[in-house]
Amino acid sequence: MYSFILAEIHDRIGLITLNRPEKLNAWHQAMRDEFVDGLNAYEADSGIRAIVVTGSGNRGFCAGQDLAEAASFDPDDAERWAEGWRALYGMMRSLTKPLIAALNGVAAGSGFQAALLADVRIAHPGVRMGQTEINAGIASITGPWIMREMLGLSRTIELTLSGRLMDAEECHRIGLIHKLVDAELLMDEAMRTAGELAAKPPTAMRIIKQRFKEVTESGFQETIDAAVRWHRQAYASGEPQAVTRQFLKKRAAKKML
Repeated sequence: MYSFILAEIHDRIGLITLNRPEKLNAWHQAMRDEFVDGLNAYEADSGIRAIVVTGSGNRGFCAGQDLAEAASFDPDDAERWAEGWRALYGMMRSLTKPLIAALNGVAAGSGFQAALLADVRIAHPGVRMGQTEINAGIASITGPWIMREMLGLSRTIELTLSGRLMDAEECHRIGLIHKLVDAELLMDEAMRTAGELAAKPPTAMRIIKQRFKEVTESGFQETIDAAVRWHRQAYASGEPQAVTRQFLKKRAAKKML
């Protein structure tokens, strides 16, 4: 049914695996669309009471935007791209069932943002996370809003401007990772946690989840509106495309060494 995600059901738990391991499960439009479709299907299935998301392979949960897609954006493409995050993040925020992220590798940029939109994050010690978009010339608009809700403004500014990746220990210490387990135990712990949450009273779960969405919805919509506006301006300048191409060129050269 899907080409870029895997969808499985285990008892009352829906499992979605981002499935572009050769790209560290980086987003492109087709994978974004499939992910939204998979979440919609699980949300509509009354037999599913919790959802787990993870990545294929052992190197990446999601490396963020596939830069090969973004390198040739024009301002209209950038606007459609920003609106795409309204759909994807909006779907994640609208879930009435608990969402658990099993972080099996790097979570960077929009992969980091998607991880933060999960209700519970479980990882192993090799995981690294961060808001790396500036390194590829992409202005971070949506990510800092998500981060500020959890980290406060000062730490959000430092992470966004530096574009650095945090190791799992730092992420755990500041509350971005809730449970840190050995790599071989990651999926067992994620499924166990999902099972615990699936057993909670479903009406109470739905109302609590909807209330969390409600209290942050105006900020989310304003942020996506701002992303549309600022990304149009950025991509009209040509800078993101040029920096992204240079970033890809340097990365390719390193792989050849």
